[in-house]
Amino acid sequence: MAFYFSRITIMQNQIIQQVNTWLDQVVIGLNLCPFAAKPQRSNQIHLQVFSGKSDKELLECLQQAMLELEAKSAQERETTVIIIENHLKSFEDYNQFLDLCDALLEQEDWHGILQLATFHPDYQFAGTNSDDAENLTNRAPYPLLHLLREESMEAVLSKYPNPEAIPETNIKRMQSLTQQDKLRLFPFLFGGK
Repeated sequence: MAFYFSRITIMQNQIIQQVNTWLDQVVIGLNLCPFAAKPQRSNQIHLQVFSGKSDKELLECLQQAMLELEAKSAQERETTVIIIENHLKSFEDYNQFLDLCDALLEQEDWHGILQLATFHPDYQFAGTNSDDAENLTNRAPYPLLHLLREESMEAVLSKYPNPEAIPETNIKRMQSLTQQDKLRLFPFLFGGK
């Protein structure tokens, strides 16, 4: 039993390391999210692996993560990222699951307090082709549910020059990547896992 538990822990640590590498090299390294570097440096981003295989379990995990985030100060935990290891592999399934997430936010009256940012290895914005570079802005090694504090986001955005330009700037940044850049930054997409 202890051997099985230690294997799970090792696997989850490897998954967390993959996502941390993506955060450092892509999200922070390419400055896709201009306000991610400080919480990462301050160890205020909580990463947790969800290993279940059902929507019900994942919703329970999300609800628990929201309660924990709300109970802690921003100095202790600015944000939480749930890494979905074995569920919602299909982007279509993931996208449909987001409706349940929105319903949970509404039901628990968290709109205006918490918001959800979404990432998936096959993320595709409406009106794009699957291989369009702009989809890379939301592609991650695993399906992710990223909980953000609205108050913190508003504070940062109020000091950031021209926050409306962030999405367009990010798209241009992705379009400028060479194939070598893509292989280095997105090995889970372009170089095999």
